[in-house]
Amino acid sequence: MGRTIPSYRVASERERRKWKIFREQLDKSERKIFDEMMSYSRLYNAAGVIACKPVLFQPILISIIFEHYKQLKKIREINER
Repeated sequence: MGRTIPSYRVASERERRKWKIFREQLDKSERKIFDEMMSYSRLYNAAGVIACKPVLFQPILISIIFEHYKQLKKIREINER
């Protein structure tokens, strides 16, 4: 018997592809930044699998927010020195 539900990694890649039209409307200089932002969610695939959210975009979005938060926190720590 085959799987009825795609793996989280496959499903999240499919979800990212849904944003292709949005990406194409960005300025060329912004597309690379958008791609980089979306790639942050791959860093947290394991956490996304465990989260089991019915709306797939939620763990993708929280992964991006979390990565940005970590980067901002690091910058803040450097500035406080």
